[in-house]
Amino acid sequence: MSSQDTASPTASTRSALDRDAWIRFATGVLAEEGLEGLRVEVLARRLKVTKGSFYWHFRDRQALLNAIATQWRDERIGELSSQVAVAPEQAMPQLHRIIDTYANQPNFSRMKLELAIRDWARRDPLVASVVEAVDQARLLNATRLFELAGFPPAHAHTRALLLFTHVFGLSMMMFERSIASEIAASHSAIAALITRPAD
Repeated sequence: MSSQDTASPTASTRSALDRDAWIRFATGVLAEEGLEGLRVEVLARRLKVTKGSFYWHFRDRQALLNAIATQWRDERIGELSSQVAVAPEQAMPQLHRIIDTYANQPNFSRMKLELAIRDWARRDPLVASVVEAVDQARLLNATRLFELAGFPPAHAHTRALLLFTHVFGLSMMMFERSIASEIAASHSAIAALITRPAD
């Protein structure tokens, strides 16, 4: 989902503005503008609806914020769970696919959203717990893939941690797209390092 998909109101969004539409739109605004952009009156004006539409679905602004954080958590954890639903012989190819995806198909909109949520988490204990849950799921699922690929638990966990810190740490740094080839090369290097057989 791009920021254009979430931050630009469409005719269908305006005519049938359900709860999910509010969450999707607000999530896009969060990615582009940060938490400061999520003011009910401003969101309603940009969506060309009254504030009554908002209060039909949400008790207050905090309820919307909670819904954004919860949906982000659930979607990310759901994606992670699907990544490890593979047979043992598919585990190593799946690990390489995951690394290749981040190297060759970076999703800058998702990176922006993650940065915004992590910034938000510094000020909100609930969101901090949401980020922690997603990070733990990432680590646990990557560990599970390495275990399925035949690595002992201790090795699997260490390699998962290296994968996690490389892939997501590099994404968080938001490098200029002009050095995409260098980023891809670093992914290839880490892939070779963490997928080689244990000594």
